[in-house]
Amino acid sequence: MQYDSTLPGHVRRMSARTAVLAATVALAAGTLVALAPTAAHAAAGATLPFTSVEAESATTDGTRIGPDYTQGTLASEASGRQAVRLEAGRRVEFTAPRTANALNVAYSVPDGRSGTLNVYVNGQKLARTIAVTSKYSYVDTGWIAGSRTHHFYDNARLLLGRTVRAGDKVALEAADVQVTVDVADFEQAPDAAQQPAGSVSVTAKGADPAGQRDSTQAFRDAIAAAQGGVVWIPPGDYRLTSSLSGVQNVTLQGAGHWHSVVHTSRFIDQPSSSGGVHIKDFAVLGEVTERVDSNPDNFVNGSLGPGSSVSGMWLQHLKVGLWLTGNNDNLVVEDNRILDTTADGLNLNGTARGVRVRNNFLRNQGDDSLAMWSLYAPDTDSSFENNTVSQPNLANGIAIYGGTDITVRGNLVSDTNALGSGIAISNQKFLDPFHPLAGTITVDGNTLVRTGAMNPNWNHPMGALRVDSYDSAIDATVRITDNTITDSPYSAFEFVSGGGRGHPVRNVTVDGATVRNTGTVVVQAEAQGAAVFRDVTASGVGAAGVYNCPYPANSGTFTLTDGGGNSGWSSTWPDCSTWPQPGQGTPDPDPNRNLAKGRPATATGSQDVYTPGKAVDGDADSYWESANNAFPQSWTVDLGSVQAVRRLVLKLPPSSAWGARTQTIAVLGSTDGSTYRTVLGARDYRFDPATGNTATVALPDGTGLRHLRLTVSANTGWPAGQFGEVEAYLTP
Repeated sequence: MQYDSTLPGHVRRMSARTAVLAATVALAAGTLVALAPTAAHAAAGATLPFTSVEAESATTDGTRIGPDYTQGTLASEASGRQAVRLEAGRRVEFTAPRTANALNVAYSVPDGRSGTLNVYVNGQKLARTIAVTSKYSYVDTGWIAGSRTHHFYDNARLLLGRTVRAGDKVALEAADVQVTVDVADFEQAPDAAQQPAGSVSVTAKGADPAGQRDSTQAFRDAIAAAQGGVVWIPPGDYRLTSSLSGVQNVTLQGAGHWHSVVHTSRFIDQPSSSGGVHIKDFAVLGEVTERVDSNPDNFVNGSLGPGSSVSGMWLQHLKVGLWLTGNNDNLVVEDNRILDTTADGLNLNGTARGVRVRNNFLRNQGDDSLAMWSLYAPDTDSSFENNTVSQPNLANGIAIYGGTDITVRGNLVSDTNALGSGIAISNQKFLDPFHPLAGTITVDGNTLVRTGAMNPNWNHPMGALRVDSYDSAIDATVRITDNTITDSPYSAFEFVSGGGRGHPVRNVTVDGATVRNTGTVVVQAEAQGAAVFRDVTASGVGAAGVYNCPYPANSGTFTLTDGGGNSGWSSTWPDCSTWPQPGQGTPDPDPNRNLAKGRPATATGSQDVYTPGKAVDGDADSYWESANNAFPQSWTVDLGSVQAVRRLVLKLPPSSAWGARTQTIAVLGSTDGSTYRTVLGARDYRFDPATGNTATVALPDGTGLRHLRLTVSANTGWPAGQFGEVEAYLTP
């Protein structure tokens, strides 16, 4: 589901600025991420047959990038918000964490490029290589305001042809193109399974396992012949040119997803089925390179019917893995991998009852990874349990839009980006007829890591776990129990009426939560309503325990009831006119303070990791750099309220390595973030390391502005605008 981009701006207009998080939010990347349940994520997430290792924890002669939380950067979409950039000839070397004969690599290459990763085991170059391409990346959803181009990463897998042992060295080398390596999955792939007795093989019906001929009719004929039995898909690569329909009362089974591969962007497309469909143990690889919502470019589009199942599948390069409408009662979706979809991973799109989605792995979705949307009729008594979700790059990890008696339990969600939370419990309807949340909504035992984001449409942050009365009041019983929230860049729990109409959020209890290193606050309350908190412990809180400022203003209050056992988050943010920034602490009353420090910053462009927030992070050695060779470029900071700014101090990194330069800069100001006036016309400012690489700008008396914009039209030292720090003061 896409998050509504038609919202009016929030009264506290915030812009994405997240580079400061590198210094203020403790990251949980670690040296080894085993995505099966571990002590760090007890009982949360799927039990997986592979172990993932982050590239930034490996040995490399490349360049580590990140951490960064700014939408539109390679680091912000990476697992752990960090990755390794390899120029041609550079390597990243992993220590194998387990016995493995197969490797999957999450990577990115520049737009429009393709190439190869060479693979080395203990220094020996393998004959097999990994093809890398930008073909399935750089998705532009221009109709979603603020989203920009995203979906930078892709996954590529390889059977190594040999077995590596734990402790062996496995190196990836960029052969002929720049490659950013994010994470490597090490797996012991099983041998191909044997054909079940009595099954109907697609090859017996004329399917081509070499993938040269169209096998669509052979699959249809095998399905017709195997009613009540099994269609067998032997090892091979099969090409389908159109979708299957009328699939019911049959099992489609492959020899394992490493061996049986079907190439199609539309596998099953049918509005209804009598059910009894079981799909398992093969891969479906699509050719979807953009998101077109009207196209059924999905593995399953529509219904499998009651009592069906999907298991052991590898689904990749589709728009949606499973877009489920109609009768899918008692469907089980388990033990699958869903990668690199341009929209949702799975969306249970109304009417289904008793659906269980469990023990799946999802990475790099272009919208919600897992969603239930109660359109036409409520999803009822259904659950998302023990799934692992990584890097949804546009929306939520898990989203529940309406429904009755829904459970979200034991999931591990990490690294949401742009428009989403780790888990969203919402009455956002998108379309009618919609069925709001009802009965009991259970959110239990989940672990959320680096989730929540700065919403570029709201210009406002979203919490790791959001309860949202978007289009109507939340009157269901919402029980949030025993969840762990780690390294949220902003808040841990958010209660909001995202549509701006002030609907209440009621009947919420939060019990037994653990919050570590939240960037701003533990509770972000922006709606009228009430919640009870019990046994919620927090440590490493960035700004304050509670931000309680309902939106719209005067729409009603949110009551937080202390049910006992809470600790580490007793303070309240005192000023509803400003939003706390990560690690900011309570507002500084000093009238001589730097008004720009820690405030949200944006720019017309930025170069790589040199993002706008670097110019307000209090460190002149880090810097913003605009897009190169594209003057003029503008950098803007939101001071939070209208201020009579009298003096600016502009800094570049003080190192003599920078060299002296002159930048031509104009100063503009705005009180509303929309209409800007010129405060000072374009002038030359000299930056010289011999005098601290600093320029001071005196502004006219009475300059009242909230949004400060610096427009750079020339730079004698580099073909881009550059600021190491921008400071704004009330004193002349």
